Amino acid sequence: MTRAIAALGMLAASAAAMPAMPVSVHDPVMAKEGSDYYLFSTGPGITFYSSPDMRNWRAEGRVFSGEPGWAKKAAPSFDGHVWAPDIHAHDGRYFLFYSVSGFGKNTSGIGVTTNATLNPRAPHYLWQDQGMVLQSVPGRDNWNAIDPNIIDDEDGTPWMAFGSFWSGIKLVKLDRSHTRLAEPQVWHALAQRARAAGTPETQAGPAEIEGPHILKKDGYYYLFVSWGLCCRKQDSTYHVVVGRAQHVTGPYLDRAGKDMNQGGGSLVIAGNAAWRGVGHNSAYTIDGHDLMVLHAYETADNYLQKLKILEMHWDSDGWPVVDPGALDRYQSQLRK
Repeated sequence: MTRAIAALGMLAASAAAMPAMPVSVHDPVMAKEGSDYYLFSTGPGITFYSSPDMRNWRAEGRVFSGEPGWAKKAAPSFDGHVWAPDIHAHDGRYFLFYSVSGFGKNTSGIGVTTNATLNPRAPHYLWQDQGMVLQSVPGRDNWNAIDPNIIDDEDGTPWMAFGSFWSGIKLVKLDRSHTRLAEPQVWHALAQRARAAGTPETQAGPAEIEGPHILKKDGYYYLFVSWGLCCRKQDSTYHVVVGRAQHVTGPYLDRAGKDMNQGGGSLVIAGNAAWRGVGHNSAYTIDGHDLMVLHAYETADNYLQKLKILEMHWDSDGWPVVDPGALDRYQSQLRK
C-alpha cells in the first residue's frame, strides 16, 4: 500500500510538472457574460471554451451535439465541422451565427442558433437552431456564404458581413429578429481583391480575402479582413488588414484613402518566423480594452494553430496598432 501511494504521488507530481496544453483553435470569436469569457471556434459542432481571465480556458464541448438539420442540403460534402462562428448579443439573447461549406467551393450556407445564456451550467442554457439565413450556390452566385459577422448600426439596424474569395466581402441587412434577411433585401459590396479574368465562377480563384469583422469605435466602423492563405502550415500567408468608414455600408478606405472594394487595405499584423498564418480575427471593446482575437500557427510546435488575444492601441490618426511581440507574450492554457 505504501508503494502504491508513493507511486500515485510521483504520478501527480509528474502531471503537475507537465506544461499545460494551449488552446488550439481556428477562427476564434469571443464574448463576455458576467465575469466569464466564452470562446467559440471552427470545429465539430462548433467547439467552445470558458475562462475567468482570457488565459486559463476550460473546454466546454460543442454547441451542436449532432449537426444542423439543414447543413447537408446546403453543403452535401459537410463533414460535421462547422466553420467560422460569430457570437452576437441582442435584447437579452445570444445569437451564434455559423457556416457550413465544401472546402474550396461556394456550396455554402450561413445559419444561426440562439440561447438565453452562454453558461452551459445555467439551468436555462439551451441552444435553439433557427435554421439557414443565407445560401450560396455555384454557378448562380459569385460570392461565398461563409464567415458571418453581425453588427448593429447606430440606428440599431442589424447587418451581416460575410464572404470569402470570389467577389469578396458583402454586407446584407437583417430583419429585427436577427435571424432572417430583411425584405426587401439590401446588399452592399465592402471589399474585394483582384480576380484574374477568365477564372471560372465555380472556382475560388486567387482573390484571397475572407473573415470580415466590423468594430465600431469613435465614430468610425473598422472593417478587418484576412488576406492570404490559411491552413498550409509553413506556407500559410494569412495576415490582417483594415479599412474604415463613417457608415456601416461603406465605403471602407485604408490609410492611403484607397477603397477596400478596389483592393485597398492597411496592414495591422502579419506572421513572422515564429508565427505563421496570423489571421481570421475578431475585434472587441471589453471592459475598456480593445482586443483582437485570432489564431496563429506556431513554427516551433509543428505549426499547431493557437489562440492569440492581443491588445489593440490607436495611433494619432485613429488607426489600430497591434504589437507583433504580443504573439509571443500571450499564452493560453487549457485547464480541466
